[in-house]
Amino acid sequence: MSVLLLILLLAAGGYLFFRNARKPAAVQFPVEAILALDTTPVGISTIISDLNVPWEIAWGPDGQIWFTEQSGTISKVDPQTGVRKLLLTIPDVYRQRTLGLLGMAVSDNKLLPYVFVDYTHLNKDSSIVSRLVRYTYTADTLKDPLVLLELPGNTGHNGSRVAISPDGKIILSTGDAANGENAPDTASINGKTLRLNFDGSIPADNPYPGSPVWSRGHRNIQGLVYSSAGHLFASEHGDATDDEINYIQKKAFYGWPRVEGFADRADEKAYADSFPFTAPLKAWTPTIAPAGVDYYASSRIPEWQNSILMGTLKAASLRVLHLNAAQDAVTAEDIYFSGHFGRIRDICVSPAGDVYIATSNRDWNPGKGFPLPHDDRIIRLSALDQHAVTAPGIPVLKALPAAKPAASRGAAVYKNYCEACHKPDGKGVPGSFPALDQNTLVNGSVAPLISTIVNGRKGAAAGEQMPAFGFLPDEDLAAVTSYIRSSWNNHTDSVPVSGVLQARKKMTGNVLNEKK
Repeated sequence: MSVLLLILLLAAGGYLFFRNARKPAAVQFPVEAILALDTTPVGISTIISDLNVPWEIAWGPDGQIWFTEQSGTISKVDPQTGVRKLLLTIPDVYRQRTLGLLGMAVSDNKLLPYVFVDYTHLNKDSSIVSRLVRYTYTADTLKDPLVLLELPGNTGHNGSRVAISPDGKIILSTGDAANGENAPDTASINGKTLRLNFDGSIPADNPYPGSPVWSRGHRNIQGLVYSSAGHLFASEHGDATDDEINYIQKKAFYGWPRVEGFADRADEKAYADSFPFTAPLKAWTPTIAPAGVDYYASSRIPEWQNSILMGTLKAASLRVLHLNAAQDAVTAEDIYFSGHFGRIRDICVSPAGDVYIATSNRDWNPGKGFPLPHDDRIIRLSALDQHAVTAPGIPVLKALPAAKPAASRGAAVYKNYCEACHKPDGKGVPGSFPALDQNTLVNGSVAPLISTIVNGRKGAAAGEQMPAFGFLPDEDLAAVTSYIRSSWNNHTDSVPVSGVLQARKKMTGNVLNEKK
């Protein structure tokens, strides 16, 4: 053997050694629990933990899970090893309550290796804006940031998700910036889905010439996904009622703020008769706070094939929304993990049919008992062999059974409409939602309390807003006010239905008439 050949062989061997040494071996993540479906056992494993509110998780073209954290970081994690690679920390992200680094989309076009992110920014004059920024991805580096769009923001209702359409356009969902009148107005880009080219220019075939607006009438979209048929679906937060899943179509109007859900109130029906709107595929009252969505096409978990997978925050669950063959209607809903993992912020699906969910228990409004140690997490759901269900010592989870009725009518109304903000113990969230325990308004005269519940609060700052619950029957209003006035450390008289009627009589329109 020649010396030259020996040198080449040694060099090649050394290259392979160092190449393999740099790539960690795959890890067998322990199965923490099993979800028992009709015929498929699904193993549940934590891939990575101790995260800081992962807001978006997306399957990347490199076979890794890309994710944003609300504080401003973009990373990716190898689902085979759990090894994290920090790609970028964005310095000008403004994080406060629901604000921060939010949606992200990763292009799988090798000729256009772009990553699109949306985040909130605080200007020097203290105004809040949302920015859509494009980065170029090269060898584990994000560089050359280009601001494609900047729009008005607020202390809430900033959206936002980013998706890439089958025809290679950017779809951005925007919140109404806490002003419902923005949503139907085509001159505003708040409360919309927007469609842009990769360079930020406006496609020639958009429905409104010179405008990025694609659809309107949205309050605060929290999830975007395309199905295998190319249909765009969006999950959306309602106000006091009617969270929605919508099939997004060109130039469609989805009702907000005039119509919530299916136009089932008299005022909504009257409006819809004159101004047609597109109804949701499904709506939820009481609200569940839907979050990120993904489409499940795989046969690996056949029970979920052709469905939208949706995380929820308030309901702390995974929802499986089964679609019809045309993918334009929801035919059934299954509910899993209610409260087990806490708030579920986002979902992504691998090409192999594994499902990944991201928890959101270190955000501004965690549920009771959360965050758990090592939250937040990205968790894998993967189909197992049939015999895995008999493995000893592993908890077996099932679909959520029918909810147990609350002990009283007042407790039921409180749980459905009040508890997510004011909490089971009535302590609220400091700086955001006031405590009802030992609250002077709660324990004072009835009329101002009923007025607040019926009309809501319209303050501009965080913690000064509350939806209006005037749609509740008088019996429910009496029950819930009696409940909060007698719970925790409150010991005030109950409110009969006649007391609610008297309080309503003191109101003129939506304003409490103190002179009567």
